[in-house]
Amino acid sequence: MKKFSLPKDGGLKESETPKGILHSYEKIPVEIFEDELIASVKVADEIVATINGNGGKAKIGLSTGTSPIFLYKELVRRYEAKEVSFAEVEIFSIDEYNLPVQVDLQRRNHILIETLIRKINLRPENFHVPSAPVADFDKAARELDILVMGVGEQGQVGLNEIGSSEKSRTRNVLLSYQSRKRQAKNFGGDVNKTPKTGVTMGLSTMMTAKRIILIAWGEDKAGAVKKVAEGPATSDCPASYLHRHENISFYVDDYASAELTRVNAPWLVGPCEWTRKFVRKAVVWLCGEVHKPILKLTHSDYLTHSLGELLEQYGPFDKVNIDVFNDLQHTITGWPGGKPNADDSTRPVPSTPAKKRVLIFSPHPDDDVISMGGTFIRLVEQGHDVHVAYETSGNVAVHDSVVMQMMDAAHELGFADKFDEVQKIVDSKRPGEPEPRALLDIKAAIRRSEARGAVRSFGLNENTNAHFLNLPFYETGGIKKGQRTQADIDIIIALLQQVKPHQIYVAGDLADPHGTHRVCTEAVLEALRQLKDEEWLKEAHCWLYRGAWMEWELGKVDMAVPLSPDEVIKKRHAIYRHLSQKDIVPFPGEDPREFWQRAEERTQNTARLYDELGMAEYQAVEVFVRLF
Repeated sequence: MKKFSLPKDGGLKESETPKGILHSYEKIPVEIFEDELIASVKVADEIVATINGNGGKAKIGLSTGTSPIFLYKELVRRYEAKEVSFAEVEIFSIDEYNLPVQVDLQRRNHILIETLIRKINLRPENFHVPSAPVADFDKAARELDILVMGVGEQGQVGLNEIGSSEKSRTRNVLLSYQSRKRQAKNFGGDVNKTPKTGVTMGLSTMMTAKRIILIAWGEDKAGAVKKVAEGPATSDCPASYLHRHENISFYVDDYASAELTRVNAPWLVGPCEWTRKFVRKAVVWLCGEVHKPILKLTHSDYLTHSLGELLEQYGPFDKVNIDVFNDLQHTITGWPGGKPNADDSTRPVPSTPAKKRVLIFSPHPDDDVISMGGTFIRLVEQGHDVHVAYETSGNVAVHDSVVMQMMDAAHELGFADKFDEVQKIVDSKRPGEPEPRALLDIKAAIRRSEARGAVRSFGLNENTNAHFLNLPFYETGGIKKGQRTQADIDIIIALLQQVKPHQIYVAGDLADPHGTHRVCTEAVLEALRQLKDEEWLKEAHCWLYRGAWMEWELGKVDMAVPLSPDEVIKKRHAIYRHLSQKDIVPFPGEDPREFWQRAEERTQNTARLYDELGMAEYQAVEVFVRLF
C-alpha cells in the first residue's frame, strides 16, 4: 500500500551530484526513500542477504517501537516465500522496560514479538531480550552481523537517553520524564504508571556490530535526523556517537529528511532544478539568513549564499526579488471560496461558481476548527454550502473524569440516573486492554456533541452539514488502530458522491507515519482516486491544511487566508466548545498548551513570517497547499 507524499517540485539534481559531494554535510550517509515501505524492503534485502550469505547463521540486532513494523512484515513475507530461514539465526532486542507485572501489550518488545518473532521459525532460545544478568546479555550481543535501530525524537537509540556515555554497555537505566510521557499511551495515559527504569544495549556494545542501519520516518523525526547525521558527536544526541562506525547508513523517508542540508538548502550542495516554487523556497530561505524582506535582497546576498546558479537562470537579482514577491503576494486571499465577479487570473481560487459546495475532512472531531477554523468560518459567512466530515469518533481522547462529570450533570437534571452504572464501567478498565464498548460509546457521544456545538457557534447547520463517519479502522477500543480497508474508503466515497464538492479540504499532517491523521488522509485520497472519472471531480480542487503542531513552509503555500483579531477570537470560541479536550487531554504530546493556544501561536507565527518578507501585517494567517 503506497504511502502518500507531496509531488516533488524542484530540488537537488542528485543524479548529477557525485556521492561524495551529495553526502558532504553528513557524518552518517543518509539514503532518502519515497516512503518507509520502500526503505523497509531495502533493509530487508540486507538482512536476508546477511543471513543467506552466512549459510543461514547470523546474529541480528533489532529495534523495539513502531518504526520497524513494515520491515518486520516484509521479513515475515520473505520467510513465508521460503526466501530465508531463521532456524539458525539469533535475534537480539536492544531494550526492554523493567515491569513489575509482565503485561504483553505494555512490553517494549510487544510489536517485535507479535509482528515478527511469533511468525517465523526462530527458536525460542535464540531470541534475546536485555535483562539481568546484563553482563551475560552484553557479551552475547557483541559483534552482531547487522543491527537495525529506530532513532527517537531526541536522537535516542534503544533506551540510551540524553547524557548516555559513548562507552556505555548493556545496563539498567532511569527513564526520563519526557520518555515516560511519550510511552504513557500504553499505560492508560498515566505517566505515573509508566515504568521508571529499563534495560538497554549500550552505545559501546552497538559499535561492535559489523553493520548498523538507522531508520527514521515522518516529519517529527526530521530534527533528530539532522542532529544525528550532520551534528557533532555529543551526549545530547546519543545516536550521534555512531558517527565513528565504519559501516553505518541512515535510511529515512522524504518527510524525515526535511531538515537535511541537501533537502532544506540543496543549493549549498550541488546543481538544482529551479521551478517556480523552488525559487520561492530559496528566496524565503535567503531572507531568513540575511534578515531582510524580499525586495531588499542584493546581488551580493545571492552570491555569498550560493545562489549564483539561480541568478544565472532567472536573474538579475532585482527581477527575481519582484517575481517572488508577486508570487507570494498572490497566495494571499480573503476569499477562500473565490471572490465573485472578480478577475481571478492571479487569485488562488476561481471566482466561479460564486457559491461553492465545500467538504472539509477532519480526522478527529476538533481538527477542523483547530487547524483551519478561521477559513471554515469565513467560507460559511461568505455563503458557501459548507459540509464537514468527522472521520473518527475521537473517543479514546476523552478522560474518564469528563465522562463522570457529564453523567453527574445528567443525573442532577433528572434525565439519566446512571452515574453508578457508568462508574462501574470505568472501574472495570484494565491497563493495556481495550476500553469497554459502552464507555467508548459515551465518549464518542460527548465528542459529537462538542463538534456540533462548535460549528453551530458560527452558523453551520449541525444537523444537515456535519457528518460523523466513524471510520471502522479507528474503532478498536485502544490507542493502537486497525488497518485501513475498503470499508473505510467506501464510507468516504458515499459522502463525496452525496456532496459533490467544488472544494475539498484534507488534513496534511503526515508527521506520524502510523498515526490517525495519516490514515485518514490516505483514505480520502484513495477515495478520490477511485472517483477520478466522475465529472464533478474534474472541476474540483483539493486543499491540504496542517494541524496545531506544524505548518507548511512558505515555499510550498498556494493559498494564505489572513484573519483579523475578531476572526481569531471566533475561531478560539469554536475550539472552546470541545470541552473534553481542554486541560486534561490524555495524550497531549510534548506541548503542554491547550489546542487553541497552539493554533493561535502557529497562525500568528505564519503572519509574522509574511510580514518579515515584506507582505502586509496580519493578526494571523492560515495556509494551504493545493494538491489538485
